Order: sequence, then C-alpha cells, then structure tokens
Amino acid sequence: MRKLHRRIADWFSDEARDLPWRKPDCSPWGILVSEIMLQQTPVVRVLPVWHQWMERWPGPADLAAEPGGEAVRAWGRLGYPRRALRLHAAAAEITARQGGKVPDTYDSLLGLPGVGDYTAAAVASFAYGRRETVVDTNIRRVHARLVTGNALPSQSLTAAEKKLAVSLLPRDDAESVVWNAGVMELGALVCTARSPRCSDCPVLADCAWVRAGRPEPHYVPKGQAWHGTDRQVRGAMMAVLRQAQGPVLRELLLTGPVDLVAPEADAALAPLAALHALAAPAEQLERALDGLLRDGLAETTGSGVQLPA
Repeated sequence: MRKLHRRIADWFSDEARDLPWRKPDCSPWGILVSEIMLQQTPVVRVLPVWHQWMERWPGPADLAAEPGGEAVRAWGRLGYPRRALRLHAAAAEITARQGGKVPDTYDSLLGLPGVGDYTAAAVASFAYGRRETVVDTNIRRVHARLVTGNALPSQSLTAAEKKLAVSLLPRDDAESVVWNAGVMELGALVCTARSPRCSDCPVLADCAWVRAGRPEPHYVPKGQAWHGTDRQVRGAMMAVLRQAQGPVLRELLLTGPVDLVAPEADAALAPLAALHALAAPAEQLERALDGLLRDGLAETTGSGVQLPA
C-alpha cells in the first residue's frame, strides 16, 4: 500500500496539470466554485468561466449581493445551469450564516445548498487538508482496474466501492490529500475510460486489470443523447435569456417571429435564431419553458420571460 501511495504521489508531483484551483493561494471559495463547475464538465470548458467568476465574485459575499439570474447568465454554456443557482444559494448561506467563510469540515459543508457527498469531501480535502475519502468517476475507475480487475466501475457508486476507497486512503492527512488528487488526475489523464495509456501508468505493475489480460467491461456504457432532446431545447432557450437585456416575449420563445433574420445579421438575435433552427415541436418548446420556470432558471413578468431576479 505504501508503494502505491508513493508511486502515485511522485507521478502527480511530476505530471499534474497546472490548474488555478490547485495553487496554494487559491481560496476555499475558489475551490468550491471549481468543484461545482467541474461536475460533468471538462476542465477545458471550466477554466475560462472559473477565471471570469473569480474576477467578478472573488468571495461568496460578492456573488450573494447580486441576483441569482446574474449567476445563471455568467454560467454561460457550461451546462446544467441549476448548478449556478445552487452556487448562488450557497454563497448566500455562507454570507448570512457562516460569517462569509466557506465551512471547513465535511459535515458543515454538507449543510450548504447543492453540496453533496463528493463536493463536501473534495472541498474539505483540497481546501482545508482534511483526511476525507474523495470518490468521483475517475477515482472509481482507477480503483476498479488497479484493485478489482474490472475495466470500469459499477454504473453507480456502491457500498463496496466506497469501502474500497476508504481502505486505500493514506492515514496521514497531507498524504491523503495528495492521494485523492493524484488518483483523480491519473484517471483523467492516463487511466481514461476509452484508450487508457497503460504504458504511462506509474502503477502498471500492480494493476489487476492488466494482469487479468485487460478484460472487456461487464456492461456497455451508454452515452447521453443531446440532439433533439429537451435538454438541447432548454439550453437553446437559456442562451436566448442570457443574451437578452430584458424580458423576452413568451411568444418569441415558443413560436419565433415571422421574419427572423439570419444569425450572422444580428448577433443579439443569433440565440433566438438558433433556438428556432432546431425546429422543435410546439409541445417540446412548451415543456422546455415550463421546466425552466419550474426549476427557477427563469421567471415570468408582465413583459415576458427573463432570468431570475
């Protein structure tokens, strides 16, 4: 076990990406923002938005002072925009009840809106150096191959996987933080879901999956559909609301103007043109808009639909 810990720590020291939320001067707030943004979103898409957020809202009180709709607008096209509302709610909670300081323990972090097991453990570990078991998809995949010999982890986190992760965690606080970050990075860069670069792996000699002959996964992963889905239509509607400087007529979202200019003719109208270029059925447009209103990502006023105030 000590050899595993040391090899991955050494590899991480040499190969870790230079990410701003890993720098010693990054605040716990910056780490919390990064963890929420990185959920189901690649680092390359998160980086520019994270920088913009931290420049505009360097602390939770800065974000809490603005309407939730501004958080949604600044979220851009990261996807799953409810995360922006949850971050805004967390900022308000931290400002009002935590003295403006991001909580420093797993249990207290769990009390923040939108913070679940993974995020609480990750922030406690990476922001405060706590010994917590951090388990994300990358870590689960490394554990599955390295220890159990499976090509992929279970389709959802199991008690056995959690128990394995706990058993692998170094006892020393500082070593546990490096282990969490190192295994996560190994899964992201080397032990990837498709085409793993086994020859670059620091623990190749100990890998149960390689020793077993690299067996095929015990299930076929299913990709998430996008084109033609409600998610695509919701995303296109959100782009319209983010671009708009005021309320948008409901009829424009659901039917569009009779004569819509080409997107290149007027940048302000490009999101609206893109929405109606999807040619979504009327019932899907209604369903998408109702979902945005229900989720608090949009609201109606006497003048139309806008981001939440």
